Amino acid sequence: MYIVMPVVIVWGWLRWKKGTQPRNVFSTPSLIGFTFATASSLLAVFSIACAIAFGFRHYDPTLLKIFRSGLLLSLVGFLFAVCSVWRPSPLRWHAPAGAAGMFLFWFVAVLGE
Repeated sequence: MYIVMPVVIVWGWLRWKKGTQPRNVFSTPSLIGFTFATASSLLAVFSIACAIAFGFRHYDPTLLKIFRSGLLLSLVGFLFAVCSVWRPSPLRWHAPAGAAGMFLFWFVAVLGE
């Protein structure tokens, strides 16, 4: 999980930048969904860094807010990503995979708490 998700996110942004497929109104939800998935992954990176630097208590309210935000970001990203999976776009499969992977990451993190 710690290796696959960064690869999917970086690969997706490189693919979007390369732009081999058409960018149109139908590819916008994929971009929005992928942006939410990226925000969720950045939240995960920063929360892991804060946990290493400062530590969190068991059921820390700040940590629970981070979990809630991460789950919400990835869920919204997945909903946007699924809206445009039927049309070709550079992020057609990266957006739902990234958002679903981040949702799974946050779900496992919540279970671990």
